[in-house]
Amino acid sequence: MALHESSGRWRLGLLLALVTAGCWATLPVALKLTLEQVDAITLTWFRFLVAAGVMGAWLAARRGFPAFRTLSGKHWAMLLLAGLMLLGNYVFYLLGVQYTTPANAQLIIQLAPLLMALGGIVVFKERFAAAQWLGLAVIVVGLGLFFGEQNASHGGDYALGASLVVLAAVVWAVYALLQKQLLVQLSSPAILGAIYALAALLLWPFAAPSVLLELDAFHALLLGYCALNTLVAYGAFAEALAHWEASRVSAILATTPILCVGAVAGVHAFWPTLIEAEQLGAMGWAGALLVLAGSAAASLLAARKARG
Repeated sequence: MALHESSGRWRLGLLLALVTAGCWATLPVALKLTLEQVDAITLTWFRFLVAAGVMGAWLAARRGFPAFRTLSGKHWAMLLLAGLMLLGNYVFYLLGVQYTTPANAQLIIQLAPLLMALGGIVVFKERFAAAQWLGLAVIVVGLGLFFGEQNASHGGDYALGASLVVLAAVVWAVYALLQKQLLVQLSSPAILGAIYALAALLLWPFAAPSVLLELDAFHALLLGYCALNTLVAYGAFAEALAHWEASRVSAILATTPILCVGAVAGVHAFWPTLIEAEQLGAMGWAGALLVLAGSAAASLLAARKARG
């Protein structure tokens, strides 16, 4: 079976990866606040429903549906599995956010791009130079320091929330690798449209749509942002994989927890009662800086290699 190869347009891939990181950094804050009035399953179902509708309209306008006729049974199975993995990621992550803070959840979910990077190396035979491996090691050390400090300062249901987010990271990495391979047969909008529709149908029996009619204006706006975030983040992510190697994209996504800390701080500064500011000590900040340094090293070295 032919493996997907990146287009080589690394600048576009880098930009799209940064857009994805920005979306994912602000999403936990919006989710945490939206969960005050909407249950996790209904919130996830609505996000998939909106995304499926928009992507369906896009595919219809671009006459993208006939592409599905070319899929073999193996590709349909891969598409189904990718949909189940992404659905699991959404549900497990959202359940985990209820028991931890936005930045902590976003930190733990960074296991996902790291697993994707390793999968890209094993499955797609992507190569890392020695310096890039060093950058990846620095990211792991930084995440470990950050997590160690936060784990020590939280109790109660934190372990449960962390476990759910770890599970979300594992299934996301499987989804990401499946999507990258499916790009051989389908465009990223076609893949995402099919996955969104599948997930919305599977969650429909467990959702409570009537709850959405009872939202106040503020939480309705947050719900809309969560749905829009789905489209922008995963659209940018899918296109980033088309133009850049999975291991390089993962290095950029590793900066998301740091951006999330900034998002939480910004919301707290303007609306102190909405959400508590993240408490970071010396070890936490050291870990954050190491994550940024390792990510920059891995991605910039990859870009230099691409130019050469």
